[in-house]
Amino acid sequence: MNTPAGDGLHLRWQWLILLVSVGFVVWLLAPVLMPFVAAALFAYLADPIVDRLERWMSRGLAVSLVFLVVALVVIVILLLLVPFTERQIGAFLGQLPVWLDWFQTRATPWLETQFGISPDVLDTQRILAALQAHWKEAGGVAAGVLAKVSKSGMTVVGWVLNLVMVPVVAFYLLRDWDVLVERIHALIPRSIEPVVARLARESDDVLGAFLRGQLSVMLVLGAFYGIGLWLVGVSVGPLIGMIAGLISFVPYLGAITGVVMGVVAALVQYQDWAHVLLVLGVFAVGQTLEGYVLVPKLVGDKIGLHPVAVIFAVLAGGELFGFLGVLLALPAASVVMVVLRYVYERYTSSELYTTGSAPGIVVVAKGTQQAAVAEAAASAAPAPGPVPPPAGAPPA
Repeated sequence: MNTPAGDGLHLRWQWLILLVSVGFVVWLLAPVLMPFVAAALFAYLADPIVDRLERWMSRGLAVSLVFLVVALVVIVILLLLVPFTERQIGAFLGQLPVWLDWFQTRATPWLETQFGISPDVLDTQRILAALQAHWKEAGGVAAGVLAKVSKSGMTVVGWVLNLVMVPVVAFYLLRDWDVLVERIHALIPRSIEPVVARLARESDDVLGAFLRGQLSVMLVLGAFYGIGLWLVGVSVGPLIGMIAGLISFVPYLGAITGVVMGVVAALVQYQDWAHVLLVLGVFAVGQTLEGYVLVPKLVGDKIGLHPVAVIFAVLAGGELFGFLGVLLALPAASVVMVVLRYVYERYTSSELYTTGSAPGIVVVAKGTQQAAVAEAAASAAPAPGPVPPPAGAPPA
């Protein structure tokens, strides 16, 4: 017969094998999980809206209304944003040879003079010659690439299936979201149900704050940087602002990328330091706005991820699961933080932390070490008994 301790150890091994098996299956299926993950994220974000709409209509009608509004918003954004982005990319590509020429004729000699960097290290002549030789053929190259991609029937079919599957899967997930949550809750072993329910609630708060808040921060920063650089006079400023906003979920990466691209664009376009200072001012105001207004108001401090932890999570997710890992890195890291807080709470309230059978280690100053040893020896010596009378003395 197994002892209770043996049963507990056996149960822990079962959980470990289950978690490892699930992780291995996810790793194997990562290439085909992208549409399902995107659909699940959309359903998770839209579920609170559908829950509010259920007060006045059925669940199915509420989901249909949400999808109709989202479809209209996406269509309007595509009609407005795609042509604008195309013009910005065209302007950027048109200025790219000028950027490289400026880097070769001005920046490289300055770097060589100030820091002793050899021009061979920054060889832009070959890049510029290649761009100048094939610039007119860019359209032909793009057409050739598109033709090669179109010949791969499976690639095109895969893209189309992903585009179709995301809204379809999202619709059914959103319609049955509450039912799925209840069924998952019913499968949890009753012995750990209170702990799992608590962690699930805390994870839901953290994920909601991160996904909704961080997306809002990215959109606001992208719009602010784009409009600010456009007002400064940088011709490709809106494109730089959108890039900086979209990658701002990694701390400081969006601002650093935007500053580098904005400074180079200002130097190439105006060749003065006044516009460079204006570009730096735009990003300084944007970082202040992000740190003191946007993140505290929209995200809050529930996530508690250190910038180094964020960078590590993104890199590790991308290395393990590709783009799917990048997409899920920060939400997964947020849930891991919730679990680690619970583990820390259990540890600090356990006997391992509060008590112990091993003797404590006392550190004393060097000057008082001999006194401490003497005091310890005196306290350890037995108490002295009565002094016997000398020989021949009368008894007391």
